[in-house]
Amino acid sequence: MENSKHYSRVVVKIGSSTLTHSTGHINIRRVEELVKVLSDVKNSGCELIVVSSGAVAVGVGKLGLKRPCDMPTKQAAASVGQCELMYLYDKLFAQYNHTVSQVLLTRDEVEIPKRNEHIVNTMRRLLELGVIPIVNENDTVSVEEIEFGDNDTLSAIVSSIVGADLLILMSDIDGLYDKDPHKYPDAKRIYEVNAITDEIRALAGSAGSSLGTGGMITKIAAAQIAMQNHTDMVIINGERPQNLYDVMEKKAIGTWFVRKG
Repeated sequence: MENSKHYSRVVVKIGSSTLTHSTGHINIRRVEELVKVLSDVKNSGCELIVVSSGAVAVGVGKLGLKRPCDMPTKQAAASVGQCELMYLYDKLFAQYNHTVSQVLLTRDEVEIPKRNEHIVNTMRRLLELGVIPIVNENDTVSVEEIEFGDNDTLSAIVSSIVGADLLILMSDIDGLYDKDPHKYPDAKRIYEVNAITDEIRALAGSAGSSLGTGGMITKIAAAQIAMQNHTDMVIINGERPQNLYDVMEKKAIGTWFVRKG
């Protein structure tokens, strides 16, 4: 991928499948490596915002529950899991002398102008102070009327709020393919997309991870939001945290969504 842009403010969205085992429990080795790489990216002079999924999944694992269907159990699991996630992030980032903060959002806070203004001011000040904001939807109180629905969309909205140069979606997929790679071994990965067309939307499947809420459809929607706000976006596999280095070096990894002009 040919791209001469320098990225100075980056949002990294981490999916549930990157953070956890299939049991819902934290994948300790991967999260430790991920925080190490993110800290190194921050040390390079890049402002960093993390949008982290996983609260419900971690809460479910910690409580020993099956995947909850009813809203009160889901919200209870999110409440427990969010504590666990923030404890882990705070502990691991502190090893590399980085301070993190927790930012929990709902859609009405973003869409109501006065509340949005407060979010913008807070996020800007956190970045000025050298803090790494850890953002998640406030699943403990979110209901259908005020939820984002998935953290792909949330991360794109956060990118627009903070004026990010780049949005990185870390998931359990390698990128966008010309056909379903699970069904067709000859499927080819698309390295760069310059516009969200009907053809691109048609390539998106509906299935997501068993631990997450988003599939390729939500990622395409996030790409459209990002590109409309002049933010580049890339989808990479989160199983290997070192992939973030390849992204920052603008190597041909994952699928890049880069608006021309």
